Amino acid sequence: MIHEILPVGWLQCNCSIFGDREGGEAIVIDPGDEVERILAVLEQRRLQLKLIAVTHAHIDHIGGARKLKEATGAPVYMHQADLGLYRALPQQAEMLGLPSAPPMTAIDGSLNDGDRVQAGSISGTVLHTPGHTQGSVCLYFPDAGGGKKLFAGDTLFQGGIGRTDLPGGDTAQIFRSLRDKLLALDDDTLVIPGHGPLTAIGREREENPFLREL
Repeated sequence: MIHEILPVGWLQCNCSIFGDREGGEAIVIDPGDEVERILAVLEQRRLQLKLIAVTHAHIDHIGGARKLKEATGAPVYMHQADLGLYRALPQQAEMLGLPSAPPMTAIDGSLNDGDRVQAGSISGTVLHTPGHTQGSVCLYFPDAGGGKKLFAGDTLFQGGIGRTDLPGGDTAQIFRSLRDKLLALDDDTLVIPGHGPLTAIGREREENPFLREL
C-alpha cells in the first residue's frame, strides 16, 4: 500500500494519495491545490488515478479538482449536500481575500453514507458526518496496509474539531457525527485530518476536550 500526504495550498490542506502498490490504482482525497505536486507523486509511484474524493466543498479541499480531473480523466465524487457550497466558490474566494476562485468542474458522483470507494485492492466506506458542512464525509478504510485509516476531512483534528460558524455549519450535528460515527471506530484507527498532524481515535477519545463528554 502507498500513502503519501501532501499539505497543499496556503491553508495547508492534507491531500492524500492513497494507492495499491500491486494493482497500480489510486485515490486522491482533497486535492485543494498544487496539482503539479500530486501529479508528480502519481507519476513517480506509477499510479493510475481512479477516483478524486472530496470530503467537503471548501475551497482549500476542492480547489484543484478540475485541474486534476483534466490531467488524469478521473471522476470527482463529493456528497451532494455540498453542491450549493461548491457553486459558491467565488464567494469563498472573496471571503478569504483570494484574487479569484479556481475553475469549477462537474461533480461526477455522490459520496453517500455507506457507499464503498474502491481502487484496486483498496476498499473503504463513506461516513456522512455533517456539521462542519452539510455534505462533510469521512472515508474509513478498515484494512489499509495492515491498519485502519480514517480520512476525517475537517470533522476531527488532533485536539480539536471542525468549526461550525461558516455557512452550512451546525454544532449539534457535528457532535452527533463525532459520537455516532467516529467514536464508534476502534481506538487504533489512524486519523488523517484535513489539516495538521495525524492522530488516533483512542488518543482523541482520551485527550480531545471536545470529545470527553461524548
